[in-house]
Amino acid sequence: MANFGEPLEIPPEIMDAVFRQARDSYPAECCGWLSGPASGFSVSAIRPVLNDQASGNHPTAAERTAESAYVFSTADLLDLNNSLDSDNPARIIYHSHPNGRAYLSETDRTVATSPWGDGPAYPVQQLVVGIDAERVVEAALFDWDYDAGEFVELLRLAGADI
Repeated sequence: MANFGEPLEIPPEIMDAVFRQARDSYPAECCGWLSGPASGFSVSAIRPVLNDQASGNHPTAAERTAESAYVFSTADLLDLNNSLDSDNPARIIYHSHPNGRAYLSETDRTVATSPWGDGPAYPVQQLVVGIDAERVVEAALFDWDYDAGEFVELLRLAGADI
């Protein structure tokens, strides 16, 4: 696993696939994860997930719609958890914000933090894609900083005309 402060490398074809999923899902939020070798510093595969927000199973924002929140289904969450013990675990969880801004919202931070507040809920980085009706505006990658006790931005990426 990469050390804190080291953004995992996301190959252009995988970033393009994330951007295209964000476009296909717009105006709803897209979500999924990127996996890669457990001992490496990059991701090598994308696992798109259907945003299950309409199920009402969001742990903190069940009343919101898929246009302003995302949640993995129980089956997808189990797959994510099982991947963590594999040779190619989930390394980055991603989702989009259809308001055009790439930031880790308070809801995102709450869900991504362990219930005890002592670290991330999963040993992954967080990628947020800002998309609007015309283009992918930007993306940002976050990781848990144990010294600060919160998620911090590691990298800001340019968007694309998708």
